[in-house]
This record gives sequence, structure tokens and C-alpha cells, in this order.
Amino acid sequence: MRTHAHGIALLASTIIMAGAATHAASAQIVGVEFSKDYQLIDLGSISGLPTPNGGLVIRADEPNTLYIGGAANSSSGIVARIGLTRDTDGHISGFGCADPEVFALAPHIDGGLFFAPGAVLFYTGYPINVIGQIPPGETAATRIIDLTALGISSSAGSATLVPAGFPGAGRLKILSYNASRWYDAAIVPDGAGTYDIVEVSPPIQIVGSPEGAVYIPAGNPMFDVPSVLVAEYGAGEVGAYDIDDNGDPIPNTRRDFVLGLSGAEGAAIDPVTGDFIFSTFGGGNRVVVVRGFTISPTCVGDLDGSGAVDGGDLTILLSSWGDCGSCPADLDGNCVVNGTDVGVLLASWGVCSN
Repeated sequence: MRTHAHGIALLASTIIMAGAATHAASAQIVGVEFSKDYQLIDLGSISGLPTPNGGLVIRADEPNTLYIGGAANSSSGIVARIGLTRDTDGHISGFGCADPEVFALAPHIDGGLFFAPGAVLFYTGYPINVIGQIPPGETAATRIIDLTALGISSSAGSATLVPAGFPGAGRLKILSYNASRWYDAAIVPDGAGTYDIVEVSPPIQIVGSPEGAVYIPAGNPMFDVPSVLVAEYGAGEVGAYDIDDNGDPIPNTRRDFVLGLSGAEGAAIDPVTGDFIFSTFGGGNRVVVVRGFTISPTCVGDLDGSGAVDGGDLTILLSSWGDCGSCPADLDGNCVVNGTDVGVLLASWGVCSN
């Protein structure tokens, strides 16, 4: 049985990384098939975040901010915003200088956390089998949808939208933790700034008591076709599946991507590097990054969105020089734009490869 949080700690005024340093994961290992190409980096637990951890997500327009669920599965659940730091290659290296803050209340938040079009934040609620929707400017859900009424087995652990560029782009995928079922659905605007959930399909049976799920582009090492990674809480693993032309997993294609986990929970893709990020519910309530992906969703240093890193981006960076809080030109996430950020930008100079 999953352990529910029995209380909620106050958020600390600063974030530190457990052990004060990034270190390679030990009990957690990359599956044999993938081990030559991918590396696990355990960022540790987040000081001051109410545990257990829930889902997590990074917005492309806020690459140095992590949104993550806290006090997961409890009535005190929240979504917090936490700063990130990056190394000179753009990879997440730890938790940054910005003070943590409660972004919104999210009772019973579980492994599902993502932004829909219009910056509406979706989260799944466990064990009450709901999806909550938090529109921009709100600090709590203004729309909560009962998934049981839609025929979805209790209780959903996670949900996600298929990203652009993948088969089934824009479709909603809902994962039942208890039944290990994967559902396809659609979202349509309801006229109130949130969404209705419609067109729920019969489920696909998968394994492992699934939680978070993310999509991996074809062309990454050992991913010849578009794929999905699924955090399997019950199995203590992350499974990799080929997907069909609707963005759904093909069950008999499952491969072991990560093994030896305790409470695999939320899942996200770093929009800067394409790295896979996941959280654990219990097991130290950690945040873990998997590096080795060669196709990134965005381009480090492309500050003007032109598809290239060039003089225009350098001008933006120089105009932000000095202490800037959390600004786009702060490419390493330390709240100061300086020579290190220039180095990151220059390392990505030219047309974005993706």
C-alpha cells in the first residue's frame, strides 16, 4: 500500500542539494541495453519540500525553474517552484539560488503534472481519481474532473499530453496506477479557461503500477522509433515502449530503461537538453536525471527563439548583465549573468541541430 504524507513541513527559505553535491546514483542503474549510452545523475532530495514527492515539469519558457508536487497523495498537496542550476553544457546540475515558493495548492497530487495550451497546469489526484486544472493566475484548481465518471479505473496516478512532433500529438494520456491501464482521450476548451476531457478510449493494459510518462524522439541512442518512458512505481523501474500512430505504448515492445528504483513517480523532459528527469515518492524523495539523449527539444542560448544562437542572443545576454534574479539570459541558473553564461551561449553557437 502506498504511504500517504502525515504532515507538511514548512518550505525552507533556500534550497540545497542533499549531501551538498551531485553524485552518481548507486542502487539505481540504467538497463543493460542502454547502459553504454546513458548515465544516471542523482540530484538528491530537495530541502524544505514537503514529502513525498509528486510529479514534476519544466516549462520551455522557464528552463531554470522546476515545478514539483509536494506532500503527494495528501489533502495538503502542493505544487512548488524551485530554481535549477546548469553546467556549462546546459545540463541540470542541482537546485538553484531562487527561494522555493508554493505555486499552487494541489490536494492529493500524484505523479501527473503538465502544462496544457494556455498555460493551464494539470495534475492527477490520488487516490480520489481526479484531474485538477489550475489556470494562469490561480493558486488552486478551478476545475476538477472526476475520472471514475469517465470510465477510468481508480485511481489514476498520472496523465500527460503527447508533445508536438509525435504521433497522436495533443492527445491526453491517463495512466491508472491501481489497474496498470493506459487510456487515450482528448481535451477541448470549456469556455472558462479550462478543459473538458472527452473521447476516452478503452484502455491498453501495461505493467508496473504506472506513474509519470514522457515521450522520446526517434534518433536518440537505442531509440529507433518514437517512444515513451513510463515510471513504474510498483515495479521500481522505468520502462521504454515503442509507440503506435496514436502515441500509445505497444505493450510487447517494453524494455528496461532504469532498474532498482524505490517509488518511481513523476517524469519530465528537460526542454534545454532533452535529458529525462524523474522524481521518487519515498526512497529518499529524490530527483534523478538521465543524460545521454542527443536530440533536444530546444537550443541552449537561443534567447530570441530564432532557431539559432547568434549575435542577437549575445546582445540579449549582455543587456541582462549582472544580478538578474531568474531571467532567461541566466543560462546556468545562478541568478547572475556573467562570463559563465557567455561560455554556455558560445558553446551552442550556430543553427540549432534539432
